[in-house]
Amino acid sequence: MSLASIFSHAAENRPLTAAEVRALLDVGPEQLPEMLSLARELARLAFGRTVSLCAIVNAKSGSCPEDCAFCAQSAHGRADAPCYALVDLEKVVEAARQARAAGARRFSVVLSGTRPNPGEFAILVDMVRAISALGLAADTSPGILDREELAALQEAGLSGYHHNLETARSFFPQICTTHAYDEDVAAVAAARDLGLYVCSGGIFGLGETWEQRAEFLLELRALGVDSVPVNFLNPIPGTPLEHRPVLDPSDARKILALARFILPRAAIRVCGGRPRVFGNKVLPVLSSGASGLMIGDYLTTPGADPARDLREVAAAGLEPG
Repeated sequence: MSLASIFSHAAENRPLTAAEVRALLDVGPEQLPEMLSLARELARLAFGRTVSLCAIVNAKSGSCPEDCAFCAQSAHGRADAPCYALVDLEKVVEAARQARAAGARRFSVVLSGTRPNPGEFAILVDMVRAISALGLAADTSPGILDREELAALQEAGLSGYHHNLETARSFFPQICTTHAYDEDVAAVAAARDLGLYVCSGGIFGLGETWEQRAEFLLELRALGVDSVPVNFLNPIPGTPLEHRPVLDPSDARKILALARFILPRAAIRVCGGRPRVFGNKVLPVLSSGASGLMIGDYLTTPGADPARDLREVAAAGLEPG
């Protein structure tokens, strides 16, 4: 089975067969350049020469009751991560202004924890309203919300709901034991049903197999998500995965290409771990099927310089959009 024939099916947005997915997983070093080139063409067909830029603010950090093995904010670990309650509205608005000036078009308020309490939720509604008033697409990543909470945020101007599934269903119990995978799926499905822009992805390099990477991406395809944040594990001291090796850049690029083939119309957005895997280079990311970048800092780790990212985007003949 040729990569060209698989490309043709993906370009028509037809779900790939099990045999086609298997063929992509079996791509070795000799075929990888062709796979990357075709993935880049799929991204061009869907998004032209534009690159979607987003940014976040870590509005509530640490003390999370979940035991996600990769996360520095988990109360179950011993990582030295920032820990603070929900910040003031003014701080979030200023961060949003800075992100807009740096080139971001979407801005997300991120809260640690399983879900916000009623008081936090009321403040989050005000934050969403204020971000939307700045002309940014207002997004949030507040944990597991129900349909009523999502609808209230949507009324306040929420554009997108971000909630990661993190990894494949079959691998999830090795990463998190404090809530069920189906709770995450239900939250994503509720947001999709309300017509929100749904951003859901996860982290690669946790110890999952290539088959589980495909399983994970196929689940996201079945859910019909609009955007897939692709994070690469940055092993943080004090977390259970602190000794996991960092992904090889060639494997990371193959993951991006695999995601593009399985989700040809979704925004494949490279987020956390990018500097650790690719350093300051943006071109290897954007030439592997990705169509977006998170700029600025991540939740608990520094990101790349936004000005440098913009220069590299321009040097690649692309433009923010």
